[in-house]
Amino acid sequence: MRYRSIMAATLTVAVTALSLSACKSSGNGGSNNTNNPSGGGGGGGGKTLVISSDLPLQGASHDVSASTNNAINLYLEQVNHKAGSYTIQFKTYDDSTAAAGKWDEATCAANAQAHVGNANEVAVMGTYNSGCAKVEVPVLNQASGGAMLMVSNANTSPGLTKSWVGQDQGEPDKYYPTGTRNYARVVTTDDLQGAADAQFAAQDLKVKRCLVLNDNETYGQGVAKAFENEAKKQGIKVLANKAWDAKQPSYAAVFQSVKPQNPDCVFLGGIYDNNGGQLVKDKFSVLGDNTKVKLLGPDGMVGYAANDKVAESQGMYMSFPGLSTSTLTQQGGAAAQFIASYKSKYGKDPEQYAMYGVAAVQVILAAIAKSDGTRKGVTDAVFNGSGITIAADQSILGKEFTIDPKSGDTNLQNVTELTMKNHQEVFFKAQPIVAQ
Repeated sequence: MRYRSIMAATLTVAVTALSLSACKSSGNGGSNNTNNPSGGGGGGGGKTLVISSDLPLQGASHDVSASTNNAINLYLEQVNHKAGSYTIQFKTYDDSTAAAGKWDEATCAANAQAHVGNANEVAVMGTYNSGCAKVEVPVLNQASGGAMLMVSNANTSPGLTKSWVGQDQGEPDKYYPTGTRNYARVVTTDDLQGAADAQFAAQDLKVKRCLVLNDNETYGQGVAKAFENEAKKQGIKVLANKAWDAKQPSYAAVFQSVKPQNPDCVFLGGIYDNNGGQLVKDKFSVLGDNTKVKLLGPDGMVGYAANDKVAESQGMYMSFPGLSTSTLTQQGGAAAQFIASYKSKYGKDPEQYAMYGVAAVQVILAAIAKSDGTRKGVTDAVFNGSGITIAADQSILGKEFTIDPKSGDTNLQNVTELTMKNHQEVFFKAQPIVAQ
């Protein structure tokens, strides 16, 4: 655990982009206990409580994060900023820096201190990047007034919640020093996503020889390893699993080195923020277009306008560890209605992860409504007893979903394969999940 950088960081870099809002009546189910709070870090019955988002608002992830915050604000307006008898304020935190152009470890550490230092803040929606969550969760776990709840819309690293074949030493227990779980998520994990991508590559794309690259971060290493392991089971020869250096101006040599082995597939395990655009261009220039040598990526490559625009990305396949916005629209119900409202207000559909940001907020609001308004009470509502279930008729995902009170993972396990066509990420197929 990274306590040295966490404790050294100052609060002043923590909060960038503050958005506060408050209003009226309820749209969330669950019972409400209005006992006086015990301990610090959260108000009693009927008080105003703060929930927050913690996302990268600078760099290539800006559009996705802005869409997510817009969607959360819209949803809170629709439920009158209420959870049970509590009035909800929403505050946004930026965990990126302009210099990095993406999430930043020191900023995540400072944000964690800012969250626990805000006495009225009871829950965090985030983070977007798994590496940032691994910095923040242990700090939130030791918050005064009880462990503070974090519910992520996008973290897919399995080790945050469970043991798995690619885990770091001590996962997941090292993220919960008090022994109490306080972290949940509403998306599918990379052990399932990476494996589904490999099955898609073998069974649908019929590839036989793949180069696997990873960005040398927690998320990228994990999803690349999951892809590699399943690819081998599927009869795909993995030519290499190499880390790329995000600071390199060119990756032509990487692709030249494998060209003699005649790869018919390249899998980019990592986030687009780590110079993914250059990788896409260099793959194209050395190995050919994406009909000749298939280019695949996980959700770390999804939702980036810069990637959508370039000719070299056309025909690329990307996975999303959930249901796509187009699928949710077709399903109808609460999800389709919300998407229509968002489009009416903002002139376009929400990003894929924005819908899952709202789903995470639905979990948080349901927990608040079921709690006594303290941090401990909110977290206990998720991780004790029956936990949290969001009914199908209210679910922003169009289906009933639950959070497992033992692990914090969701029962909804979906992977959607997208493809880049006419400079847009469009639905290709729903990829079945095979238990690992």
